[in-house]
Amino acid sequence: MAPTDNTTLDKIDRKILRHLQFNSRISNVELARHIGLSATPCLNRVKRLEKIGCIENYTIRINPEYVEAKLLVFVELRLDRTSRNVFSNFRTVVRKLPEVMECHLVSGDYDYLLKARVRDMHAYRKLLGETLLSLPHVNSSRSYMVMEEVKETEMIPIPEPSEYTP
Repeated sequence: MAPTDNTTLDKIDRKILRHLQFNSRISNVELARHIGLSATPCLNRVKRLEKIGCIENYTIRINPEYVEAKLLVFVELRLDRTSRNVFSNFRTVVRKLPEVMECHLVSGDYDYLLKARVRDMHAYRKLLGETLLSLPHVNSSRSYMVMEEVKETEMIPIPEPSEYTP
């Protein structure tokens, strides 16, 4: 859901979002204490943020080494055609691939940038050769194996509300 005028976030909403991004398991009472509200108004604000679609989901972060997904790769894919239905067909298929964590339509020499996690190089060669390169209209690829993860986060920077004065 796209934001509208009646879904503007104030300073308190943004404070709530910052705390929930850091710890989505925080109790409402504890969150209210950090925000400086009583529990009921805090809960009402969180429910409003969920209802308007600002809070989309609550999730956990899993250490990939425990689930045999140690190798992180980025793959650029170029399609042989760039018509609307080609992009649509590609998106439909790539959304079903469990190894692909993210897929972005990008500008530049390639059409899509994918982020994937697999067990090892053998699993990646199989993903690339048997799956990615056989996707609809994929023409070429370029891969980047991650040697060291310096920073990875799902947290979105939440600035203070703008003090716009016409």
